[in-house]
Amino acid sequence: MNSIHKISLFQFRNYASASFDFTGPVTCIAGLNGSGKTNLLDAVYYLCYTKSYFTSFQQNCVQAGMDGFRVTGEFTRDGRKEVISAKWRGGKKEITANGTEYEKITDHIGRYSAVMIAPDDTELVNGSSELRRKWMDGILSQADKVYFEKLILYQRVLLQRNAWLKAQAFRATDNAELDFYDAQMAAGGTYIYEQRKAFLQDFLPLLNDFYHRLTGGHEPVEVAYNSDLSIKPLNEWLAQNLEYDLRYQRTLRGVHKDDWDFSVNGLQLRQFGSQGQKKSFLFALKLAQYAYLSKVQGHLPILLLDDIFEKLDQNRMEALLRIIRSPDFGQVILTDTHAGRISEAFGAGANVDYIHL
Repeated sequence: MNSIHKISLFQFRNYASASFDFTGPVTCIAGLNGSGKTNLLDAVYYLCYTKSYFTSFQQNCVQAGMDGFRVTGEFTRDGRKEVISAKWRGGKKEITANGTEYEKITDHIGRYSAVMIAPDDTELVNGSSELRRKWMDGILSQADKVYFEKLILYQRVLLQRNAWLKAQAFRATDNAELDFYDAQMAAGGTYIYEQRKAFLQDFLPLLNDFYHRLTGGHEPVEVAYNSDLSIKPLNEWLAQNLEYDLRYQRTLRGVHKDDWDFSVNGLQLRQFGSQGQKKSFLFALKLAQYAYLSKVQGHLPILLLDDIFEKLDQNRMEALLRIIRSPDFGQVILTDTHAGRISEAFGAGANVDYIHL
C-alpha cells in the first residue's frame, strides 16, 4: 500500500504556508465551505500526478498575488519512506523525489496513484467525449508506460498534421510530410485503440460488481466503445478522408474522436438514466478504476473523496462505507462540512482522524 503521512503547502491556492499530518487509514478534512478542504485534497492529488484534478492551468494553483507554489509530501512506498516535492514558478515545473529532480516529469507517473471522487464528476456521464477520453487515458497511462508514450506522440503528430492541413490554404506543400504524419498516427493510434479495447474487457466486470454492491440490485451495466478503428484501420481513414480534412483544416477521424456510451439495463445513461442511477454509476466507475489500478500496479491507491456524503442517500452511503472499509481499499482522505456526520457514518470505534480547518 502507498500512503501519504504529511503534506506541506506554500502559496498553493488559499494556503500561504501550512502543514498537515495524515496519521490514520482514514482522515476527514472538516471545515466550512471556502476553508480550503478541496484545495488540500487537490494538493495530495498533485503530488501523485504532477497536476491538479480540478484545473489544467498551473497558474490557478498559485495563491492570489504570488508567482509560484510548492507542495511537499512524505510518502511510504513499498515500505520505504520517500519525500516528493512539486514546485512551479514562472512557467517552470520541477518534481523531485528525495531531493533528486526527475529528468522527465513523466517518469513520476505511475509511482503513486490516487483516485478522486468529486461532485463535478457527473460530467463524465453527462459531458463531452473529451472528458471520457481524458479519464480513460489517465488510467491507461498509469498502467502502461508505452501507452503513455504513444499517446503523447499521437497528440503531438495530430497537432502537426492539423497545422499542415491549415497551411494548404496558403501554399502547396510536399505530400511526403503528410505521409510521415499519417504513418506515425496510424502506428500510435492502432496501439491506443487496442489497449482501450482490452482495458474494457478487464474493467467491465469490476464496474458491474461495484454497481450492484452500491445499489443492491442486478441491473446490467454496459460500456460501448465507439471508435473509427473498429470499422477500418486508421491509415485507410486518413487517406480516404483527406478531402474533408483539407476542407475543415483538421483531422476528422482517429482515436482522438473515440467515445464510450454508458448504459444501465439496456438504456443509455446520459439520456434516460435517473439521477440515482447516474450517481451510483459514477461511484461504481471510480471504485472500479481504483480496483483496476490496484490490480495492475500491485499496490493500493489513495482514495480521495470530496464532499460526497452531501450527495448520497443513506443506503448508498452505507454501501459505499462497507466497500471502502474492506481490506481491498487502503488510505482514504475525505472532506465534509460536518465532522459529526463522518463520525456517525463510520461508527463508534472507527479509526478516523480529523483535520479541522
